[in-house]
Amino acid sequence: MKKVKISSLVGVLLVSSSILLTTACTSQPASTETSGTASTGSTDTSTSSQGDTSAAQTEYKYGKIDIPGKDGALCGAPIYIAYDKGFFAEEGFDVNLISADAETRKIGLNNGTIPIVNGDFQFFPSVEEGINVSVVDGLHNGCIKFLVRNDSDIKEAKDLAGKKIGVDEIGGTPHQVASVWVENAGISALPDKHEVEFVPYSDGNLELEALQKGDIDVAALWDPFGSVAEKEGKAKIIFDLSTDEVFAGKYCCFLYASNKVLEDNPEEVAALLRAYRKAQDWISKNPEEAVDIIINGKYSAIEDRELAIELVKSYEYPSAESRSADTHNVADDVKYFSQALYDIGYLKTDPQEFTDKIYKEVNVNN
Repeated sequence: MKKVKISSLVGVLLVSSSILLTTACTSQPASTETSGTASTGSTDTSTSSQGDTSAAQTEYKYGKIDIPGKDGALCGAPIYIAYDKGFFAEEGFDVNLISADAETRKIGLNNGTIPIVNGDFQFFPSVEEGINVSVVDGLHNGCIKFLVRNDSDIKEAKDLAGKKIGVDEIGGTPHQVASVWVENAGISALPDKHEVEFVPYSDGNLELEALQKGDIDVAALWDPFGSVAEKEGKAKIIFDLSTDEVFAGKYCCFLYASNKVLEDNPEEVAALLRAYRKAQDWISKNPEEAVDIIINGKYSAIEDRELAIELVKSYEYPSAESRSADTHNVADDVKYFSQALYDIGYLKTDPQEFTDKIYKEVNVNN
């Protein structure tokens, strides 16, 4: 890992870390959602397990649980497939898929009402500051892209001096990744330095519109927005998290379990991981059918089937065989990104010490 000079960025990152508990690979909710009220008291959208709201809770070993899974991100496929194919139900869960904001996730994880979420390595500083969760598995490889207009001269990070970069939120993963990218090129990401400006947009479509209008010079976007725009010829990609040398071949997104649930009922976490792993294995072997389920179920706002298949394959969800062959070590990836964040001053804890603290290997055997 190349050490980068971004000590000036640390202050703004630490200020931002309190809002980092948004879902990794979060996109804007699909237009088919309706609003309701979660048990935590915040606004959300929820769907009961396999659409069966009449099932008695006693039919499930672990009863009804909430899992954030209504954010519309294509790379959240294991959640959608585990839900739709009944893998959660097989493992004893009546899953309620919800849309949950950062505060809802944080509260739910800390008190155990939300047992598990998927999140990227930018959770690490929040964990260092006291969020009561542990990494228990890897989910997939990268799904963020940076786009510029077709007539733009911007080709690499060093070209971004004095430019405006659109992001979903200040402190979110696209913002953090872009910050590291420009700092590595010698451009300060600190707001008061005025060397680059980050502009937040709550909706990916609005961000793309701002790019075309010239309000921003670069759009940092979750899939599928960036890939769709490129395929439609509306913009060109200058950065791909799944192929960039720093991130390629490594989990960017992990599964985080509530430490309260891990301590009180480790069997519940093991059962959840079995459901996720069944889904990951199924997706790796049936990417086309997985995409059909996602599109038909409106789990993600993408209509281009072939592009969706291409993207799902690029996330490299692990199969049962690859897990048995031990071809991907989750702890190694946690340490890798811990070291990267430590080198730039984002983490204060020694990377090995941090990895030993945050990563928990769960026995998933029945």
